[in-house]
Order: sequence, then C-alpha cells, then structure tokens
Amino acid sequence: MTDSMQNQPSGRYRVIDTHAHVVLEETFGAAGNYGPRLGVNHKNIPFFEIGDYKMYSIDYRGTIFMDISQRIDFMQDLGIDLQLLSPNPLTMFHKIDASTATKYCQIQNDNLSKVVQNNQDYFLGSAALPMQDPEAACKEAERAIKQLNLSAISTGTDFPFTLDDPSLDDFYKTIVELDVPLFLHPASTGGINGPEDNRLDRFDLTVLLGYAYEETLAAATLILGGVTQRHPQLDICISHGGGAIALLWEKFELLCKYRDWAPHHIRKNGFQSELKKLWFDSHIEGDAAKNLLVELIGKDRLVYGTNLGGWDTPKELSMMARELTGNAEKLLRISI
Repeated sequence: MTDSMQNQPSGRYRVIDTHAHVVLEETFGAAGNYGPRLGVNHKNIPFFEIGDYKMYSIDYRGTIFMDISQRIDFMQDLGIDLQLLSPNPLTMFHKIDASTATKYCQIQNDNLSKVVQNNQDYFLGSAALPMQDPEAACKEAERAIKQLNLSAISTGTDFPFTLDDPSLDDFYKTIVELDVPLFLHPASTGGINGPEDNRLDRFDLTVLLGYAYEETLAAATLILGGVTQRHPQLDICISHGGGAIALLWEKFELLCKYRDWAPHHIRKNGFQSELKKLWFDSHIEGDAAKNLLVELIGKDRLVYGTNLGGWDTPKELSMMARELTGNAEKLLRISI
C-alpha cells in the first residue's frame, strides 16, 4: 500500500474488494459428469476440468482460492478489509441441464455461506444460480439471500437466451425485491465444452479477448434490449470495466441515431446516459483504460476489484481502491 493511501482518513472499511473468486472443496464432482475436477495429465501438468473442457496449469489446492487462512493473510498484507467472495467463473454451468445446475448451485451456496459465517469480519458472499431455468434461479436467489444470508448474486453472461429475453424479467424483479446487486462475469465454458469460438483456445485468448467480448456484449444487450429501462432499480455490475465498452460507446451512440431498432429513449438521451445506470468493477489493466472508463461514466458507478489469487492480482493497491470504498458500501447495502 502506498504512503499516500495510508495517510487518508479511515472509516469502517478502508478497502472493499468486490471481485474475488473462491473455490470450495465440497463442490468438486457436485455437477456429476460435468465435474468440476482437478487432475494431472501424463506430463504431470495440473488441470481443472469442467465437462470436456480442461484448463491447464491450474491447481487450486494449497492456494488462496481454497485456503481461507492464506487468503486472509494475503488480504491483510495487501490492505483489503472486506472481500465479496464469488463463484469461480469456470463453474457457472449455465449450459448444462437445469436440475444438475440447480443442485450444484445449492451445494456451492451452502458451503460459501459457511465460509462467510465463520469469517464474518472478512467476507461477504455472492450466490451462484442456475440461469438456464429462470424460475429455479429465482427460488435459489431467495434461498441464498433470505436463508443463507449471502449478500449478492453472481452469474455468467451467456445463458441459453439473451440477457434481455422477456423470460428474465421476473428474475430481474426478484433481484430488485431482494434488494441485492447482480454481478456479471464471463465464463470460459458453459459447463460442457470450451469456448464456442475455437480460435480462442490458444494463447489464453478466452480470457484476454473472450471475456472482454462477453462483457461488452452484456452491456450493449442490457441497454439496447431495454433491461435498464424496464428495471430502473436493478443494480447490475459488469466485470473488468465492461470489457471494451469505454472504447466503443461512441460508435454505439452514433449508430443508434441511424437505426430503427434503436429504442426511442436512447435516440433521445444517448447511449452514454444508459451506461451510467450500470455499475462496473475497476479491475482493468493500465492507466489509459481506467482513465477512459472514468471519463465515460465517472467514479460514482465504479467499485474496486482485485481477482485475488489470479494472474492479474495487483501487487499493491492503487489510490482508486480507497476512493471507491463508499461505492461498494452503497452497492452491497452495507450500513455505515
């Protein structure tokens, strides 16, 4: 932590991390034939397997993804006071059969709740949901929030239908009624196979490009599909600054002036005005990208995130970490 951050006045929380995934031992094999599983290939290279999809050089055991005491030590060294634990995005399972996905989410949420309850000074929890079945997703959301005392909902960005599909309207209403935020994070797999575009299989492009594509598509769909208009009280936070949306928003805004499919309120008020109804986490690389996002939407709708334990975990906290704490408290409904 920098000296300038240490010198800032302290409140209840100095830094809240809203982007941090956790892996739970109890979930291994909980989706039946779809896994998830940890293994080692013939070259002794570890992998994480979901369905037929393997991601190599991943061994979660003995790391902060699974070792809670190690995670807390890491948080304290880095200067994080409170962390929202969310599901591993590799295990969203939005493309498998609904009954298996529902069972998996229940096991995930039950055990995440135990971690949070046993470490209340350090963690909040975000629930996994079977989004291929919106009715089941609503029921599990209500159970996770009301019975398990989790604080948010986390889903992927790619369901068997689009984010603006009318079948999701009751789900969005449920999230508003539960008074919790919805966090969207892309997944490399729907639970069966790898990326639909096999060109992303190389060079970790599913993470470098695929995630940004999904995040940009999510923002565009929520806005152009009218979700932000139909559900004005819905708080949705998109990971990694919304992908490339800060770079492309002017193109969206210009095209909306010329296309009949553009909603009237966007033609009238502009694409940017709807973007400012969404939330974004600031876990993006480079000052130029962060500055572009801040210039687009300001800081009022940004929250801090680290992807703690991942390859892109920051080595020290930025000034923005402290500046965005109040936003996280607002988004997560934390009473001061």
